[in-house]
Amino acid sequence: MKIIWGGAGDSATNQAIGVFVASRIEGCERGFSDFTTLGVVEKGGVLEQGRLIAGVVYHNYVPEAGVIELSAASTNKRWLTRPVLRAMFGYPFDEIGCQLAVLRVSEKNRGMADIARRFGFTGHRIPRLRGREEAEIIFTLTDDAWRAHAVNRL
Repeated sequence: MKIIWGGAGDSATNQAIGVFVASRIEGCERGFSDFTTLGVVEKGGVLEQGRLIAGVVYHNYVPEAGVIELSAASTNKRWLTRPVLRAMFGYPFDEIGCQLAVLRVSEKNRGMADIARRFGFTGHRIPRLRGREEAEIIFTLTDDAWRAHAVNRL
């Protein structure tokens, strides 16, 4: 597996990863705007040579508050390796100086909710945020909680 980056420097890759993630998240049919992406490719070093198996979209960035939202999707459960996790959270916390990352998860997506909790996110359940019949859990992760997480220990 190899990590690739989209963004302003590679808008085609950025768009491809954004579409990949949005197409796999229920209720995200409109996609994302003003975003940067990280992708995980199965083989090869660029998207054209490998198969995209996971993507992370960084969006709703508020630099004044140091907050960014992450949305992610994958076709392979083994994509969350230590190097991917370090890159995934290194971007918001180390590269652009965020102090809080936000992740929105349907209350029905128990698998993702469990993953978020394992990585130190704190959940806040908001009734009806996904419509009349569905709550959403807003997960937050501070830079301090991330740095204290076991994945960052040698």
